[in-house]
Amino acid sequence: MDGTWLLLAATALFAGFVDAVAGGGGMVQVPALLSAFPAESPATLFGTNKGASIFGTANAALRYARRIAVPWRLAAPAAGAAFVSSWLGAAAVAWLPREVLRPLILVLLVAVTAYTALRKDMGMGPAAAPPRPGVALPAAAAGAVLGFYDGFFGPGAGSFLIFVFVRFFALDFLRASAVAKVVNVATNAAALLYFAPTGHVLWGLALTMAVFNVAGATVGSRLAISRGSGFVRGVFLLVSAVLIAKFGYDTFH
Repeated sequence: MDGTWLLLAATALFAGFVDAVAGGGGMVQVPALLSAFPAESPATLFGTNKGASIFGTANAALRYARRIAVPWRLAAPAAGAAFVSSWLGAAAVAWLPREVLRPLILVLLVAVTAYTALRKDMGMGPAAAPPRPGVALPAAAAGAVLGFYDGFFGPGAGSFLIFVFVRFFALDFLRASAVAKVVNVATNAAALLYFAPTGHVLWGLALTMAVFNVAGATVGSRLAISRGSGFVRGVFLLVSAVLIAKFGYDTFH
């Protein structure tokens, strides 16, 4: 393993940790891949990122499901809708420039982070009662919107998912993170179905990074489960602040 692959392996380890707790793993892995392989097609690097991250995300989702009560009435319809819309989002890259979204995403990130920081009690109470049957449709709508965004653009999708499930579905941060992982598995799988058949995945590199991504996700999910919603909220705010800084720099430079 040469120096470039070692650096990407370390990046995948950290990305898996961050993503398992509060989302944002793509924010770490994608820039590293673009920097390491500047001559490679962006589609191939995006596909490689998905090929690596799906294993870590699935590992985190499984660990959450084993240790806490995942609200499947929310998670299942959201993941199903996100799977379809993520594929459509990946396909939409060809006809809609990503740059038009940057200012809007920056504004949304600032609003979400500020709202969460000011509402210190949000998502910090005891686990809510199981969602009622009528929640499936709004959960599917949320999954569809954020799934399309994840397939089309991606950065911050996990953080947006956590915020939506805390703010609009009354989950605590820990369960919201668990549901977000389930939805992210679906969006990653859909994106791979788009990228893989056209050869846009460097499988050797993706599987190598996946091993380290899983290791990071294992540590991250264990810490989140053991330390609870307060820990997840803190990491969420930190990741959101970094995302704002990155989006601000990219937007204005």
